[in-house]
Amino acid sequence: MRHFKALPLLALLAAWPATAQTTSQIEPRVNKLEREMRAVQRKVFPGGAPNQVEPQITAPTQPTEIPGSPSSGPLATLTSRVDALESQQQSLTGQLEQAQYKLRQLESAFEAYKSATDAKLKALESAGAPAIAPATPGAVAASGDTSTDTAAPATRGPGNGGGTLGGTTVRPPAVTAPAATADPARAARIAAIDKPATGDAAEDGYLYGFRLWSAKLYPEAIAALRPVVAKYPKHRRASYAQNLIGRSYLDDGKPSLASREFYDNYKNMPDGERAPDSLFYLADALTKLKKTKEACDVYGELTDVYGDKISGAMKADVAKGRAANKCAA
Repeated sequence: MRHFKALPLLALLAAWPATAQTTSQIEPRVNKLEREMRAVQRKVFPGGAPNQVEPQITAPTQPTEIPGSPSSGPLATLTSRVDALESQQQSLTGQLEQAQYKLRQLESAFEAYKSATDAKLKALESAGAPAIAPATPGAVAASGDTSTDTAAPATRGPGNGGGTLGGTTVRPPAVTAPAATADPARAARIAAIDKPATGDAAEDGYLYGFRLWSAKLYPEAIAALRPVVAKYPKHRRASYAQNLIGRSYLDDGKPSLASREFYDNYKNMPDGERAPDSLFYLADALTKLKKTKEACDVYGELTDVYGDKISGAMKADVAKGRAANKCAA
């Protein structure tokens, strides 16, 4: 009889090593999944933004006890952690794949548009370009530069979009102000614009170009802003100047040239303060060129890359632009 009473105790002792062995087998899986999850989070958020991903495993505020239910053991806890980690990993992997797909679409669309624009510019150049009047001292940037902007075109570098665009950028001809004798009234308007003298050449050049742009003297504004981008690419005003060059072309009725400036600003200075604005106005320029599909791609890129940085007013304008171009949701 004593032997029969000891049987349940022996069975319990025999089951305990099996449970411990199962737990030791699952523990490496949990550790591996946790390492993979951290790697995926670093890939999706390279800058480090842990607050953007809500943890799927949270401690309950108050434990709920159900009468008669057994307490969860180590095996049940590890299984729950494995399920949660696998679900979160699948979600982040899907988000990463969608972002990469949208980026490839945007780059392909702009490459096609760039090729078409380059072909048109080459055709115009081969037909013969009209002579350009020399610059006058009244339209030179406030930085004191007296030479025209004839530097060799720069190669586009990597930006947020990833990769590089092959070859060199086909820049438009240097924009110079008309001769003072050709239009005395315009020369008087240029002379009336005050040149800043803060001691910061990049700041002075941008402010002078901004004043010319505000006065609707677009070619003169471009001539004043171009040296800021060329000479001070690391200055915070370089992003402002490149964006304002694009806006000068856009306001002057030249959306094709404007789109090149906006894209260069985003590609070369993705962390610049005016990079989001350049993407927004790039979509506007593409809309004026009746490139609605490309404009929708640019709106998507703007939302994906700078969605948490743009103002509420710009978000509303993006929504209006998407509706006007009938962009897919």
